[in-house]
Amino acid sequence: MYELEIERPTTVADAVSALGGEAQLLGGGQTLIPTLKQRLADPEKLVSLSGIADMQGISASGDTVEIGGGTIHADVAADGTYAALSELASHIGDPAVRNRGTIGGSIANNDPAACYPAAALGSGATIVTNKREIAADDFFQGLFETALAEGEIVTAVKFPMPQQAKYIKFVQPASRFALVGVFVAKFADGVRVAVTGASNDGVYRWSEAEAALSADFSASALEGLTVSSDDMVTDLHGSAEYRAHLVKVMTARAVNAA
Repeated sequence: MYELEIERPTTVADAVSALGGEAQLLGGGQTLIPTLKQRLADPEKLVSLSGIADMQGISASGDTVEIGGGTIHADVAADGTYAALSELASHIGDPAVRNRGTIGGSIANNDPAACYPAAALGSGATIVTNKREIAADDFFQGLFETALAEGEIVTAVKFPMPQQAKYIKFVQPASRFALVGVFVAKFADGVRVAVTGASNDGVYRWSEAEAALSADFSASALEGLTVSSDDMVTDLHGSAEYRAHLVKVMTARAVNAA
């Protein structure tokens, strides 16, 4: 580690004011701190969001659950209002990660194998910032890329609750990230299927599966579908073809479990 300043604002406005120059936002630090240790980032100042009470907590209104951007994974896991989301949160990392990492940090970082982006995209969530509201379909824009502008902070995420939902992931055992993870959500007007861990473009929706499952919400509806391996990740954990195979397998398991 190296010497830097840390500011701990108590309001979103103060956090925005503290940004500028080489300052960087710090959520739970589960990605940023290891990055700093490896000298892959060199900010002059960290602006911690952990002291902003307005960014923490979970509330439900009608069929929508709103989760503050500073809410830790463990609190989402314990809540249970949106059962599929709580179960997803309960399997992120290990207890140490779940008690430090935040949903806003995960969404803003948009790691291509993270779980929350699949939940947000699969649920058709809305990402709330200090400046605007962004539909999940427009928010995630590629590997570690989002629609966030300079000085924009994820303050909350709004999840519409579906009729049925489930997240299934094939775990990479060392990191606990998803080798492939699939979030399936059935709404009155159709089904959404979001895939993480598989594509070189990051989290994405599998539109062919959505169409098939909207007509028949059963694993058998997927039987005639194929997943192309052309744009899938190949690494030491699995080939592109293997990941393409897992996408269909995990989707079928999610539908059966839902």
